[in-house]
Amino acid sequence: QLQLVESGGGLVQPGGSLRLSCAASGFTLDYYAIGWFRQAPGKEREGVSCISTNDDSTYYADSVKGRFTISRDNTKNTVYLQIDSLKPEDTAVYYCAADSRLGQLFRLCVLWDLDFGSWGQGTQVTVSS
Repeated sequence: QLQLVESGGGLVQPGGSLRLSCAASGFTLDYYAIGWFRQAPGKEREGVSCISTNDDSTYYADSVKGRFTISRDNTKNTVYLQIDSLKPEDTAVYYCAADSRLGQLFRLCVLWDLDFGSWGQGTQVTVSS
């Protein structure tokens, strides 16, 4: 059974950093689009970063470019999201999602369509002094 588990969230001061992890089980991360999304209270879920694991192409929302870095470790079957220079507006529940339809990469990772096949349960990131 395909499962995604996020971890690494927490309370951090503005300007700080966090590294979120998305551990996959039940499948290997080859030939998948793995997306990171976030949802703040009262707001819609939005895409922030995505990686295509067949060629390691990466995608970022304009609002996070330069501060967020997505990467993966094949040996651990895990995708990471490094978040630097955290701002209070980054406060949200962060979710990772996976989808094997690499032919839909533009829709999933550029248009940030939420139609990913599998989702994790989320990890809370709170940025506050």
